[in-house]
Amino acid sequence: MQIRNSLNHKLAASLISACMLTANGALAALTAPEIERLGKDLTPTGAERAASKDGAIPAWDGGLAKPPANVDPATVYADPYAAEKPLYSISAANLAQYQDKLAPGQVELLKRFPSYKIHVYPSHRTAAMPQQQYDYIKAEAGKAALLEGGNGLANVNKSSVPFPIPKSGLEVIMNHLTRYRGGSLNRISSTFPVQVNGAFTPVERSELISWASSMDKPEPNRLFYYRAQLTAPSSVAGEALLAHESLDQLKEPRLVWTYNPGARRVLRAPEVAYDSPQIGADGLATIDDYDAYNGAPDRYDWKLLGKKEMIISYNNYRMLGKDVRASDLVKPGHINQDLVRYEPHRVWVVEATLKSGKRHIYSKRVFYIDEDSWQVAHADEYDGRGELWRIKEVAAVQFYDAPAPWFACELMYDLQARRYLVQALVNARRPIKFNVKTDVNQFSVDTLRRVSN
Repeated sequence: MQIRNSLNHKLAASLISACMLTANGALAALTAPEIERLGKDLTPTGAERAASKDGAIPAWDGGLAKPPANVDPATVYADPYAAEKPLYSISAANLAQYQDKLAPGQVELLKRFPSYKIHVYPSHRTAAMPQQQYDYIKAEAGKAALLEGGNGLANVNKSSVPFPIPKSGLEVIMNHLTRYRGGSLNRISSTFPVQVNGAFTPVERSELISWASSMDKPEPNRLFYYRAQLTAPSSVAGEALLAHESLDQLKEPRLVWTYNPGARRVLRAPEVAYDSPQIGADGLATIDDYDAYNGAPDRYDWKLLGKKEMIISYNNYRMLGKDVRASDLVKPGHINQDLVRYEPHRVWVVEATLKSGKRHIYSKRVFYIDEDSWQVAHADEYDGRGELWRIKEVAAVQFYDAPAPWFACELMYDLQARRYLVQALVNARRPIKFNVKTDVNQFSVDTLRRVSN
């Protein structure tokens, strides 16, 4: 893939230099002039501040860091762009006109389903976070380092973007893994596989998540803490999971415990990683598919293909409406595309290829990462034969009450099973509670046992 002509020459030069280094070798630290670009021609998180050449992608003006003036703060997640109409729609009939701004997975969905449409709206670069986060990013820029083999991070304290000017694919994916999502939060969400005929049964999950950088006295070598309980349907209600995610996974792999309500026991679960099947996904997603991608990256070689302008799912406030239910979203074959908003944005493109001697059900994965939020916007995943197998789409939203970018839901289309998965669906009836007070004791094995009984 060609790096966009409009990509800043200094960034392009750094990518070329990176290609001259070995995959696991150390990359040169950022220079003082590079760091000074943050908050100037680059945004505080490292994105290009300027608009695209044709103006379809606007300049970043600070994002949506508080409820907009036309939205009542009491009606959380109301759509500030509800009055906007699509600029155009993409279907199989006019696909050729827009194919250069789409991923192969998007093209395949348009070809496979006559009812599948991509409605493209005006672009709004809403990604924003608290000023303190921007201060952390600049203060720590140039200090972070990839550990041997790229299996973790060193010299990261408070920054949520350790590599604001990335020089390798692994640095980009690390930014996705550490990106800011509100510091700590409590979320109730639904996950459900959709059958060929459109039938589905939601699996309800209550989650408490806290990033170590936002906590007082976290344990050493922690990226985040995670605790979840399944509350419905009755066949799985009561199952629970606890995870401690490590920064340096060479020193200490992810720690996971599960609670089984039938046995009333907490057990270590080291298998909750990589390509193990996700709970409640009916075989349609792996553990490391959650949150678009998570966990140790050591089974893949990561290649930075450059940056491009792309049409991605963005500002999906319509999905969060109080009057929108799961049954309004779900249709046979794919979700209701009339409820999905797409916009042109710039993305980093990273290709992950399975290392020789390593095992994973995906032989290759291509990630498209939004330059403003560092969140994966789309991913195409390939089977052992090299054929496109699963297509991940992330319905991005800027939660202006946090403020933090995240998503309304994730979608996984399985081309072989001819089914799809809706993951972590939230809406305004059950708003996410950001910046909740947490401590390490809430993520202990004893606490998992106590809250699960």
